[in-house]
Amino acid sequence: MEKSIRSTFQVSYHYELKFTRGVFEIENPLFASVLRELKPGRPVKSLFVADQGVLENHRGLGAKIREYCRHYQKDLLFSGLLEIPGGEGAKNDPENVELVLSAINQHGICRHSVLVVVGGGAVIDMAGYAAAIAHRGIRLLRIPTTVLAQNDAAVGVKNGINYFGKKNFVGTFSVPLAIINDRDFLTTLEDRDWNSGMAEAVKVALIRDRDFFEYLENQSAALIRRDPDPMETLIFRCARLHMEHIAQGGDPFEKGSARPLDFGHWAAHKLEHLTDYSLRHGEAVAIGMALDSIYSHLLGLISGEEKERILALLKNLGFRNFLENPPYFPREMLLEGIEEFREHLGGTLTITLLKGIGQKTEVHQIDRGLMEQAMAELFPVLAD
Repeated sequence: MEKSIRSTFQVSYHYELKFTRGVFEIENPLFASVLRELKPGRPVKSLFVADQGVLENHRGLGAKIREYCRHYQKDLLFSGLLEIPGGEGAKNDPENVELVLSAINQHGICRHSVLVVVGGGAVIDMAGYAAAIAHRGIRLLRIPTTVLAQNDAAVGVKNGINYFGKKNFVGTFSVPLAIINDRDFLTTLEDRDWNSGMAEAVKVALIRDRDFFEYLENQSAALIRRDPDPMETLIFRCARLHMEHIAQGGDPFEKGSARPLDFGHWAAHKLEHLTDYSLRHGEAVAIGMALDSIYSHLLGLISGEEKERILALLKNLGFRNFLENPPYFPREMLLEGIEEFREHLGGTLTITLLKGIGQKTEVHQIDRGLMEQAMAELFPVLAD
């Protein structure tokens, strides 16, 4: 005789993205107030993980964090500061996860404590993964320090590291306690990192918001000139669209086969691996979006004028060299990224394409002949 017990329950999630300047200045109580809400009247044990590049570019940051914690000791208890090398190497080396887990163990960090990660998207992804698996999940507070992290990588509910030569092969879904964007961290970015983050803004504009795309067109000169105000607007609008999709898209933990926010990413992930991650993620995404925009045009989904506007914007936002002088590799190797993307999602292949600027569509198969034609148009120098 068969027996079964079925249980259904719902869990409500809430997290906030806050914008500020001088997050660890004594006169700025924002960071302390976030932790105060977690355990009113009791200090929250806090372990910090920081990107070495951020510490080097912002001299005295470590001391400033310690002093901030001393000043707000009623709200938070400083437990330690762990430095991790930044860049994609943070996600490629599993030893970094071990370092974070060891620090969590050494300092007695538990599910009533907080891991605070300060850095670029790769360090945040890696440290977030460690936080998600320690004690089956400890609270994570993200302080992203790059454009890409502030408008995309640190805004979502995903953590991960690279494994078997595949992007984010190992990872978790977990909702952060909060994200705090401090625009002062952007002032020391290299131009490549400043520009790289704008690719994700173009992506979300292309698939969700035509007006935002036109804003990027109109502000491209100011953005490449590194004017802070239009960049702040770019980050805010991109992050808002990202968070709205997570909350309202119906699949926040990606149980289905579609990832509409990953327009251009099947090629981007493969390009990063093929170039041994010498390409920044945003640079690879820019190339991937250009390729899929051309392919969308070849399918008759967008007009030639729309395709040219997309390519022109990408070039005007600093990606001209990567589109006109792409890395050299066999086309067949890039095409392998299609199957790897399907495998990563599981189930049916689902690729996001465009049916207009600000409008997306999904396809479940790729015409390899047309995709090779798109590659030939974008990458005329690639090996056959």
